[in-house]
Amino acid sequence: MRIGELSECTGTPRRLLRYYEEQGLLVADRSPNGYRDYDERCVDRVLQIRGLLESGLSTRIIKQILPCLGGRLIHVTGASDETIATLERERDRMRQRIECLTRSQEAISGYLDAVLRHRRPATGRAAGTIAEPSYDLAATA
Repeated sequence: MRIGELSECTGTPRRLLRYYEEQGLLVADRSPNGYRDYDERCVDRVLQIRGLLESGLSTRIIKQILPCLGGRLIHVTGASDETIATLERERDRMRQRIECLTRSQEAISGYLDAVLRHRRPATGRAAGTIAEPSYDLAATA
């Protein structure tokens, strides 16, 4: 598939796909006219790269671990002590982010539950209009 198709399938801008290729994260064959030609498996690869980037990993780390991630099986190759230490730090940092996100999600859920519990139906308004709710936020804090 061409770069435009891969971009559309993954929601990833073409510029980013070229960057992934420059960083050695993605490989494309070249057609005789010089166009990039991506294998269908690149869709999953791009989504995996994006997920790892969104989790906070650098492209340098991603490049090191991508060869180990072959579907559900993890293929272990000789990892240096530096790589292991870096991955442990990243894993711990991710765990902290997950804990923080979980607390934030719980806070938002609690606030939303309180708002919905205290919501009063509009009275004296035309059908389809919404009254401006008033909330006693001090009572929910």
